[in-house]
Amino acid sequence: MPTSSSSLLEAVDRAVADLRRGAAIVIAASGGRGGGASLVQAAETVDTGVAEQFAAGDVGKGAVAVTGRRAAVLGLSHQGALAVTLRSQSPLSRDVLAPLIDPEAQGPVPPPGVTAEPAAPGSAADAAIRLAKIARLLPAVVIADLTASDPAAWAQKHQRALVTAAEIESFERRQAEDLRIVSEARVPLADAENCRLVSFRPRDGGAEHLAIVIGSVDSKRPVLTRLHSECFTGDLLGSLRCDCGDQLRGAMQTIAKDGAGVLLYLAQEGRGIGLVNKLRAYRLQDFGFDTLDANEQLGFDDDERVYQPAAQMLRQLGIGKVRLLTNNPAKVGALARHGIEVVKRVPHVFPSNEHNRSYLATKAKRSGHLF
Repeated sequence: MPTSSSSLLEAVDRAVADLRRGAAIVIAASGGRGGGASLVQAAETVDTGVAEQFAAGDVGKGAVAVTGRRAAVLGLSHQGALAVTLRSQSPLSRDVLAPLIDPEAQGPVPPPGVTAEPAAPGSAADAAIRLAKIARLLPAVVIADLTASDPAAWAQKHQRALVTAAEIESFERRQAEDLRIVSEARVPLADAENCRLVSFRPRDGGAEHLAIVIGSVDSKRPVLTRLHSECFTGDLLGSLRCDCGDQLRGAMQTIAKDGAGVLLYLAQEGRGIGLVNKLRAYRLQDFGFDTLDANEQLGFDDDERVYQPAAQMLRQLGIGKVRLLTNNPAKVGALARHGIEVVKRVPHVFPSNEHNRSYLATKAKRSGHLF
């Protein structure tokens, strides 16, 4: 069983890659590789039925695991549970799966003949939902118990990646702790000519984060800091559906005017759900859902971002105290929990437009943003 950070990260990385390409993997529940385990496939990768990958010996009847939020949307309660196991009287074809995982699927909600049961913490179903989120897939999987006495030997025989619930649960924390500075360079910007970019990467080659360091930072004083989650549509394309582009450029201008500071550009697209799922949420917003309800329809929490990478980056830059440029009080608390002292919250407000006015109002009303 992997114990080092590098081997743990590699085990989860392989499982993520296999899930994303539609392969089934083995997840061992808490207790290790010799205990209970399940065969798991990302539900959105199922084209017709699940018989082919789940037809091997020692594989039980397939079920579907979704988040508690998705189960609640389906009218099957259990919103407080991370994962809920759904069992259908019908074989798991694409037609059966679609209304369980896809908010745009046609058919009655909840589908007839479906029962729901909360998954226990540390179970394979619980871990599978965490892994699907790490993979930036819809948080829904097809899952079946393995009856083999030795899941590790079964996985090796059938050439399936094997990962434990404990490895999955600790992955994001270990990956954040493993972040290292890998390169830096002076990059004059239109809004901040005296600027250098510092790149961070974990040893598993995972997501890279950037620090935009403007001016000469004095780490003995609280540093003006902005945490900015990447937004392809807003930052690069100039989307009017959000205020991310304004926040990015405005933060660099504010920091440059102040004389020095840091903007952390974090690889957490779509409030942590990824670009593809953000576009799915946008489509639901076009049908009338607000930004938070759209995420919940997909099975996500309203905000899936983590801030341990940001705290680790600040520490490696020698920064322990910040003046945080944000409208989101939750960021203040998140940094404090990870050991960074927020001396002051600095407001960061920009005018709305006809396309993002409702979005900003929802953030203020339901997420506590201060405008």
